[in-house]
Amino acid sequence: MANQAHLYNPLTLAYLGDALLDLHIRTHVIMKLQAKPNTLHRASTFYVSAKSQAQTFDALVAQAYFTEEEHDVLMRGRNAKSHTKAKNTDVLTYKKSTALEAVIGYLKLSGEEERLQALLDKIVELCEEREPK
Repeated sequence: MANQAHLYNPLTLAYLGDALLDLHIRTHVIMKLQAKPNTLHRASTFYVSAKSQAQTFDALVAQAYFTEEEHDVLMRGRNAKSHTKAKNTDVLTYKKSTALEAVIGYLKLSGEEERLQALLDKIVELCEEREPK
């Protein structure tokens, strides 16, 4: 399966990436805040909102963070034709968010666990830099 990860539809990769990012963020927020579920939920939405993911996308692209293969998946994810409408955000923000999630899903299906963990940790780091004090 690892060598076939690039064959998956980018929206399928994003579907998996969304779940992985959500789990990573929920775990991070629980460990950081040790609070009640409602507080945890509000905190996690800061990290996983389409707006936050789009800002992370822009920062990582500006830093040339992605490998050539990852960048290809990123662009396929951004350009994918979704049949669902973006909720509470504009189309470009939604596409950037989808692209970031596609790379996460791609890394998981490629078996690149270390690179996946590094990306998830980098996403948290970038979000925390933007977090209101």
